[in-house]
Amino acid sequence: MSSKSKTSKHQNDSQAALSRRGFLKTAGALGVGSMLSPLAGASMTEAQETTKTVPTRPFGKTGVNVSTLSLGGMFDIPNNQLLLRQALQKGVTYWDTANSYGGGRSEKGIGKYLERYPDDRKKIFLVTKSGAWSMKGMEDDLATSLDRMKTDYIDLYFVHGVRSTRGIDSDMRKWAEKAKSSGKIRFFGFSTHSNMEECLLGAAKLGWIDGIMMTYNFRLMHEDRMKAAVDACHQAGIGLTAMKTQGGGPIGMETDNETALGAKLLKEGYSEYQAKLKAIWENQKIASICSQMPNMSILMANIAAALDRTSLSDAGRRHLMEYAANTASGYCAGCAGNCESTMLENVPIADVMRCLMYSRSYRDGELARMVFREIPKDVRTEMASVDYAPAERVCPRKLPIARLMGEAVQILS
Repeated sequence: MSSKSKTSKHQNDSQAALSRRGFLKTAGALGVGSMLSPLAGASMTEAQETTKTVPTRPFGKTGVNVSTLSLGGMFDIPNNQLLLRQALQKGVTYWDTANSYGGGRSEKGIGKYLERYPDDRKKIFLVTKSGAWSMKGMEDDLATSLDRMKTDYIDLYFVHGVRSTRGIDSDMRKWAEKAKSSGKIRFFGFSTHSNMEECLLGAAKLGWIDGIMMTYNFRLMHEDRMKAAVDACHQAGIGLTAMKTQGGGPIGMETDNETALGAKLLKEGYSEYQAKLKAIWENQKIASICSQMPNMSILMANIAAALDRTSLSDAGRRHLMEYAANTASGYCAGCAGNCESTMLENVPIADVMRCLMYSRSYRDGELARMVFREIPKDVRTEMASVDYAPAERVCPRKLPIARLMGEAVQILS
C-alpha cells in the first residue's frame, strides 16, 4: 500500500472512530434514555460537522430526493420555531404532520414558521394527512391544511391510518388526480399502522400510489411477508417512509432485556438507539425515517445518527434480532386482520395497543390519551367487558389482549 493510501485509510479510520466515540459518550450519559429517539442529547462531532447536512434518497419514482430523516410533527410546533429553523439548516427537509395533530396546532405551527420564512417553503418536502375517507371530507381537510400552513400546495398528501387498500378506489384516484392537476398536491399516498404488509402489497398492485408511511422497525423488517411487501412497493416505484422505528410495545416491561441489549451493542460500538435506526437506514429501499423530535437535543441526536457513516456489525445485527425474539411477546405487530376478525364487537384492538405503546414505551401519556379518545365513546365504554378469548387464540405473539384492553380503559380513559 502506498504512503498516500495508508494516510487516507488512517484518516478515514480516525474519523469513523471519532464519530463512534461521540455516540458512545452520549449513550453512556443517557442510560436507557427516551424511547422517542436515539442518542438524546448528542452533540455533533467534528467529522459530522464536515458533512453538515442530512443525506437524501430518491422518493420512489417521483423524481424527488428527500432527507433520510423526517421531522415528525406530533409535538408543540408553535412554541418550537427555533427547532424548525435548526432542522432545516441541518438538512431535515422532510416535514410530516397531519390535520388532526394537536387539534390543528401542529399545522398552525408550520404556518407560523412559513409566514415568517416564506422563502424556506421551496426547501421543504411537506407532508400532511387526512383522516377523512369521503371525497368531501378530504377536500375540506386539504383546504384547512393549506390555510393553516400558509402554503399553496402540499408535497405529499396522505390518507391517514389505512387498514386496507379496499377503500382506496377509483373515486379516490380521481380525487387525487384532480388535486394534483389543480396544483394543491404534488403526490398522493397513505399512512398505515395496521395490516401494513397487506396494505403495501395492495398499493403496489394499484399502480398509482406515490408514497406510503408505515410501521417498520428491526422487529418487522426481517419477516418474509414484510420483505415481500417492501420489495413490491420498491418495484412499483412507491416512496417508503418508516415510522415507529424503535419497536416499542404495549406491555412496556422490557427493561432487563434493554439493559442487556445496550451492553452488548456498546461493546460493538453502538448505542441501542443508533443500532435500531441504522438497521433501517441500511435498507436503501426505505427513503426516510420519520421521528418525533420535540426538543433540540433529540433533534441534534438524530441528525448526528443520520450523518454517522459507520455501519452495523454482524454482531450488532445479531444482537438486535435476538432482542426482537426475546421480547416478541410484548410487541403488537399490527396484524389487526388476525385478532379483530374474530371479534363480534367492533373493537379496534391494534389502535388500542398503539395507545398503550405511546403511554408505556414512548412515555407520552398525553399523546396516548389523545389517540385513545378518537375511538368512539360507546366502544371505549364497553371495551373492558368484551370477551377477547377468540382474539387471544389467533394472536401470533400470544399477547394477553384481554388484560391489556382492561388496562387501557383504566389508564387512558
